[in-house]
Amino acid sequence: MSEKSSIAALGDADTVFAFKAVGADAYPVTDEKEAREKLRLLARNYDIIFITEQLAEKLPDLIARYKTRPFPTVIPLPSASGSTGYGKRSVKEDVERAIGTDILQVEEKK
Repeated sequence: MSEKSSIAALGDADTVFAFKAVGADAYPVTDEKEAREKLRLLARNYDIIFITEQLAEKLPDLIARYKTRPFPTVIPLPSASGSTGYGKRSVKEDVERAIGTDILQVEEKK
């Protein structure tokens, strides 16, 4: 692990290696068990951890634990293969919990 970076990306190789271009450390994983172990390790050394939505959906218990702490901030994001919508739902829930209302509500077009 790099001591210079405070940002890590965890997920499939195609997604996380793109983060190297902006100075983040990339950690490709292939399954839930590996992701769980790596996230625990990264949480000790990084302030911000981006994780693909596909993995985040499999680790809600672990990610919830980090939401109660100031660091690390674990941010789900779409992978190179597309979005599942998990990241958007997660942010929406966090905002609702923080301020008590849904300010991200989008009106449907008629």
